[in-house]
Amino acid sequence: MVAIVTIGVLSLQGAVSEHLVSMNRVLKEKKQPGQAILVRKPRDINACDALIIPGGESTTISRILVNSGMHDAIRQRMKQNNIALMGTCAGCVILAKELTDTKADVQLLQAMDMQVERNAFGRQKESFEKSVEIKGFTTPFNAVFIRAPCITKVWGSCEVLATVEKEIVMARQNNYLALSFHPELTDDLRIHRYFLEML
Repeated sequence: MVAIVTIGVLSLQGAVSEHLVSMNRVLKEKKQPGQAILVRKPRDINACDALIIPGGESTTISRILVNSGMHDAIRQRMKQNNIALMGTCAGCVILAKELTDTKADVQLLQAMDMQVERNAFGRQKESFEKSVEIKGFTTPFNAVFIRAPCITKVWGSCEVLATVEKEIVMARQNNYLALSFHPELTDDLRIHRYFLEML
């Protein structure tokens, strides 16, 4: 891990402040020098060692990323292999290589070897909480799902970390982490801690 870390939270939609608070709590708890900051412009991305892409509406997030130049800035950092990424809910969609809906107007970052179905849980259940077994965690995580996507398949070096009713809801590929749910909406800091340890 770098001596002083800067973790950006994409400030477009979703539970931005909750991610910011959770990440700063973890940094303080770990006595890790650094800070979590809001990311609104391409130059902000260049200051980050890691970036969290929160939930929201994936089409809107994608459009803003592209129009602002942040999509290209993130892709450039990915090519240099010097940024960690975590996507929650709509952020999970943005990290995918493929969508099940090939006509969806979403510009993907294509960070992870996975296919995602948008609103997979949303059509039936809208929002719910579920106790989820996560690989490497000693006790279940109480996950909050809000019109959540699911990961329909993974390949290559993309690893499944958690499932709900046989649907993949968490995956990791190298220093990229994708979640269908919202860890920032609980007091359980284990996923933010896990993300920090990926740096």
